[in-house]
Amino acid sequence: MKKKRIGVLTGGGDCPGLNAVIRGVVKASIHRAGAELVGILDGFDGLIKRRIMPLTWDNASGILVQGGTILGTTNKVDPFHYAEPDEKGRMTKRDVSDRLVSYFNELKLDILVCIGGDGTMAISSKLMQKGMPIVGVPKTIDNDIWGTDITFGFNSAMTTAAEAIDKLHTTAMSHHRIMVVEVMGRYAGWLALESGLAGGGDVILLPEIPYDLDKIRALVGERSKKGRQFSIVVVSEGAKPLGGEMVVQRMVKESFDPVRLGGIGQKLASDLESATKMESRVTVLGHLQRGGVPTPFDRVLATRFGVKAAEICLSEEAGVMVALKGNDIVSVPLQEVGGKMRLVDPGHSLIRTARDLGICLGD
Repeated sequence: MKKKRIGVLTGGGDCPGLNAVIRGVVKASIHRAGAELVGILDGFDGLIKRRIMPLTWDNASGILVQGGTILGTTNKVDPFHYAEPDEKGRMTKRDVSDRLVSYFNELKLDILVCIGGDGTMAISSKLMQKGMPIVGVPKTIDNDIWGTDITFGFNSAMTTAAEAIDKLHTTAMSHHRIMVVEVMGRYAGWLALESGLAGGGDVILLPEIPYDLDKIRALVGERSKKGRQFSIVVVSEGAKPLGGEMVVQRMVKESFDPVRLGGIGQKLASDLESATKMESRVTVLGHLQRGGVPTPFDRVLATRFGVKAAEICLSEEAGVMVALKGNDIVSVPLQEVGGKMRLVDPGHSLIRTARDLGICLGD
């Protein structure tokens, strides 16, 4: 029987657990069927620029707890809108997906494992329509991929954020300040919600629930009357005031999603200082949330995802994304995933938990 040749790439932003998935795919595929594996460097850009590396049992060993990705990644490449110079040297966006598919076939790959977020899944879905067999693995610290209960990387980022909030409590208490902590998450509030709950935040602001500054001021004032001369405000980078807009830090034109959010923490700290007359400080966690070693939870989840992806590759099934449903690792149609986001439902049980604790959600 012909050995399977399986390609593996990581796309989008990095996060803890990527290497654990790669390890799971490689070792399970080799152990079960003696498959050959090819690593694509820097996401879809590697298929366009023909950059690869072999993935073996040896180079997949020892990477379980390693952060980042041994394959490299990029969140600036969309093969259907790829920027490259034209005959006059001017940068022009063009569809180079056929070039990518051609190299995939030249490598004699049977299937491609694409590990990434919603952008990677959307591109993968379009490449499937060109005949490429693909298995998706959902990755993002934002936890916003439709079709899976949890993405790997989220727990690690949430833990980092919660630990930061823990540390900010002491300085907030000592100086009687409002401490605003800005976390990532883009258009989904999962990271702010869960890290805020875990860290004991007094105010948690999400993109899904526009906030009223007066409601936050009232809570801070009530805490002061009770002798709590400080407050911890956890705000998602995509949060916005009632009737207002998200704060955009900058635009990256060549990216699949060009909007880079950021700055709401500074705006909120300034507004709260004016409204409450309490000294306010802001901490932006930024890329700290995407770095470092994965938590044990993410190591196990990423490994399970990788092994399931290998199982699907060897069974000749394609066009699916692995997912966590309850305690089970399952597969969902990739075509149903691309272009959708899993946002926080204002009626979610975690929202009810926060409200029952007296946490202000800004509404």
